[in-house]
Amino acid sequence: MTVAVLPGSMKPLLAPHLPDWLDARFFDDADELLALAPEAEIGWLDYYVNGSTATIEAVKRAEKLRWLVTIGAGVDYLPLDVLLARGVMITNGTGLSAAPIAEYVLMAMLAFTKDYRAVMRMQDRREWLNDSPGKRQLAGSRALVIGYGAIGREVARRLRAFDVEVQAVTRSGGKGLLHPDEWRAHLGRFDWVILSAPATADTRHMIGTAELAAMKADAVLVNVARGTLVDQQALTEALAAMRIGGAILDVTDPEPLPATDPLWELDNVHITMHLSGRSQDTVYARAAERLLANLEAYRAGDPPQPLYDRVRGY
Repeated sequence: MTVAVLPGSMKPLLAPHLPDWLDARFFDDADELLALAPEAEIGWLDYYVNGSTATIEAVKRAEKLRWLVTIGAGVDYLPLDVLLARGVMITNGTGLSAAPIAEYVLMAMLAFTKDYRAVMRMQDRREWLNDSPGKRQLAGSRALVIGYGAIGREVARRLRAFDVEVQAVTRSGGKGLLHPDEWRAHLGRFDWVILSAPATADTRHMIGTAELAAMKADAVLVNVARGTLVDQQALTEALAAMRIGGAILDVTDPEPLPATDPLWELDNVHITMHLSGRSQDTVYARAAERLLANLEAYRAGDPPQPLYDRVRGY
């Protein structure tokens, strides 16, 4: 029997469909997770109550682990050195949250263009506005989407439906696409710079002082990737000095963002607390379906998908 350690929250979705060759052991809290982890050959060790601390410790204890499942698109929080040294396969949640994240991006951009936050504040005060506080529109604007995976493609598809001209950046480049060494020269063309790239050594602080200076004076930075992609100190300074139009930050560095951080006080910043991927009710069902399909592949000796690539870093 192959031992699989799985979240108890997923039991209703998984238990009726698991194959008979699998010895499924479900955990409901961090103590159970840490106790079960050492026997796992397959481990879905994400623990959603206390964040990633228990998950990281469980991964370190899981010395029999051959395949690690995670629901997150990014795996940068995991002890990758330990996993890769042991030859563990890692599958992530790429694509599971692409649609809701793209919807969140569109919502945030629309809210920014019309300054909908100010409208809601007036409603709270019961004050009647005679004019819209926001005058921008998406139609006719230009967006640079850096990172054209599942999320980037979904964002671009929705923006194009709103008559936004989209230019995408991918690692491999290609017809109509920009390569990672090309996009900086074009920054001044875009009204929106949207980050949906993975967090790797190459993407760390890819937006810094020079990039912010190259952006249009009214351009808006949108980050739904990881906070580490942006030099946050440089961004804070640029926003405070109004050198760019604003920022929509679903992610920050660190998280949670400390209450004393000056970003909270800036009127041209919308902070959405890493909620974009959580704005749905289907991700767990889709993750369960993916796991069940991958179990068949694993049993047949084929690699589960989507598989983490240690060379690319995602």
